Amino acid sequence: MVNELIINVKPWETRVAFIEDRVLSELFIERTKDRGIIGNIYKGKVIKVLPGMQAAFVDIGLEKAAFLYVLDAYGAMEMFEEMGFSWIEMPPSSSGPPFPIEEILSEGQEIVVQVSKEPLGTKGTRITSHITLPGRYLVLMPMVDHVGVSRKIKDEKERRRLKEIVQSMKPPTSGFIVRTASEGAEAEEIRNDMEFLLQLWRNIQRKKENVTAPCLLYSDLTLILRVLRDMLSPQIHRIVVDSREEYENILSFISTYMPKQKYEVVLYEEKEPIFDAYGIEMEIDKLLQRKVWLKSGGYIVIDMSEALVAIDVNTGKYVGKRNVADTILKTNLEAAKEIAYQLRVRNIGGIIIIDFIDMEREGDREKVIQALEEALKKDRQKTTIFKISELGLVEMTRKRTRENLSRILGESCPYCEGSGMVKSKTTVCYDIFREIERTASHLGGNNILVEANPDVADMLYEEERPGVEELERKLKKKIVIKGKTGFHQEQFNIVEI
Repeated sequence: MVNELIINVKPWETRVAFIEDRVLSELFIERTKDRGIIGNIYKGKVIKVLPGMQAAFVDIGLEKAAFLYVLDAYGAMEMFEEMGFSWIEMPPSSSGPPFPIEEILSEGQEIVVQVSKEPLGTKGTRITSHITLPGRYLVLMPMVDHVGVSRKIKDEKERRRLKEIVQSMKPPTSGFIVRTASEGAEAEEIRNDMEFLLQLWRNIQRKKENVTAPCLLYSDLTLILRVLRDMLSPQIHRIVVDSREEYENILSFISTYMPKQKYEVVLYEEKEPIFDAYGIEMEIDKLLQRKVWLKSGGYIVIDMSEALVAIDVNTGKYVGKRNVADTILKTNLEAAKEIAYQLRVRNIGGIIIIDFIDMEREGDREKVIQALEEALKKDRQKTTIFKISELGLVEMTRKRTRENLSRILGESCPYCEGSGMVKSKTTVCYDIFREIERTASHLGGNNILVEANPDVADMLYEEERPGVEELERKLKKKIVIKGKTGFHQEQFNIVEI
């Protein structure tokens, strides 16, 4: 199995594709004019405290104020500690936080915050006061005294070794999370990463003292370096990039942060665009389609809304060989793997409802859930799956931190405004009839001109001709119909001639 990072760099856009066993598994896109802000640290000013929502709006210099929930506020962390909790624990109460936001923040107060979620759709930026600075091997948590180890490191002996190394080195007032990439790393490598992160935090603190809010204190790495920092591991064999400048940056980054790791870094200089050469461009086009075909002939349909994502599974062309139950099971098992893949490659997050084909056998339902859970193990984002409901639906969540590909690559249809529907030609014809009746008395001439979309005009000439003639008799006016090529299906004009 060959895993590769394929990097396409243009002045206006950078794209990074993760190819896993010759299949596009993850795609990262950053446009120069819309560079992501997740991970950025700001000195912000509280502009509104909302006791009813237990939240505050903070001006960090963006177009829209950022949203800070009470449990993400630094003052809440201090109160947690006074009550005997760690800041990463929730209080044992389902009634909400035991302290009000108005006791923690006040309007006009200046605070240091970090972006935890990009603006998603109509939702504004989500921020937190719990600052984290990720490095290659560690994540610095300057506000807490805590050491944790990534759950993906399974070996208990290695977990203890790493935790002891970090505890012996770290300052008493700072905390660290040991990242998965630390597995097998030597103490000196971890020390260098720790010193770099601590110095970075000291620089941020110095800048904070010399600026007024709102102000950017720290900007995260470029997309390419973030992907290298977060994803490079012995499981990735090659990095191919089509920019000489970024090629040099990658070599420098690897020699600085991963000197003992050996990666094949290739500068792509062929005339054919790099994403075309690797077949990625064609795959990206497929990621915007609602319907995804399965190898068996079945298919899934992905519908996205503001509140949730609905995925429907259908047998399609697949009719099976034995019986209905086996046909349904095979389709659902294949769909489970494809759904996990599509969630990952499209970066779909939030609440997800999957409507598998109904299965009568309890064992079949268990097999499908297990197949979905197994396929999601490759996903770097946290997922939670619930059992199949009485309605035959699977409810799950996937952590959402950045926009999905559909929102990055597309926009709401200007015709239907995102509803996915437009008025039918028949409905538009009847709208025209009603508008003629409303305006006829205000039109002084004996002739009325109707300008409409060519398809609507054809329907008025043919199927709806009796309605046009009835209006002419009633209003005693001649109605002239003209098709306009540039008109949208719902658009029309009614004027006198």
